[in-house]
Amino acid sequence: MEEDDVKNQVKEPFTEYGRYSYADYLSWQFGEMVELIKGKVFRQAAAPRVSHQRIAGHVFTKLYTFLNGKKCEAFISPFDVRLPIRSKNNEDIDTVVQPDICVICDPSKLDELGCVGAPDLIVEILSPGNNKKELQNKYEVYEEAGVKEYWIIHPSECTLIIYSLVSGKYQGSRFFTFGDKVLSAAVPGFELDLDEVFAHLQ
Repeated sequence: MEEDDVKNQVKEPFTEYGRYSYADYLSWQFGEMVELIKGKVFRQAAAPRVSHQRIAGHVFTKLYTFLNGKKCEAFISPFDVRLPIRSKNNEDIDTVVQPDICVICDPSKLDELGCVGAPDLIVEILSPGNNKKELQNKYEVYEEAGVKEYWIIHPSECTLIIYSLVSGKYQGSRFFTFGDKVLSAAVPGFELDLDEVFAHLQ
C-alpha cells in the first residue's frame, strides 16, 4: 500500500480507544514519527527545535557515558517502546511510544524492534504542540505501565520535573532549574547538572 493511501485511511487522533494495535503499526509506512497511545494515532507535527535536540543530545550523552559498562542501557529516539498491559501479543498491544530518551535495566525487555515493557527511566523534552501528549496522555500510560521515573524537561522555561512511581501512582517533585543538580532513584548514582543542560538557552 502506498504511503498516501495509508495517510488517507489513518486520521489522527481518534475519539475512541482500541482502534489500532502494534500489529497495525508495523504495517504503516509513514514518513514522519508516529506513536500509538491506547489505540489512538499521534503524528509529530514538525521536526524538533534546535533547543530540544541540544538538550536531548546532552542528557543522552551524560546517561550513555555514566552507564558504560553497567547493566542498564540508554536509548534515544527514534526507538520503539511497547507498553503491554495484558499481553505481549502484537494484536493486543495498543501503545507504542518513542520517548526522547529511555533507560532499560532488564535486558530481557529488549529485542531487535526495541523495548517490550516499561523502561526504568523515561525523559521527555517538551516541544510546541506536544505538551498535552507528554503531560497527560503519556503521563497516564507511563504510570499505568509501571515506568519507575518520568522526567519532563521544559526548554523555554528551563525547568525539569521528576515523577516517581510510588505504590503505583506518580508523585511529582518540585520544579528544578538553574543551580540544581538532580539525582535519579531509578538509575542510582546518576546526577544531572541543570546549569550544563540549560547553559545554551541563556
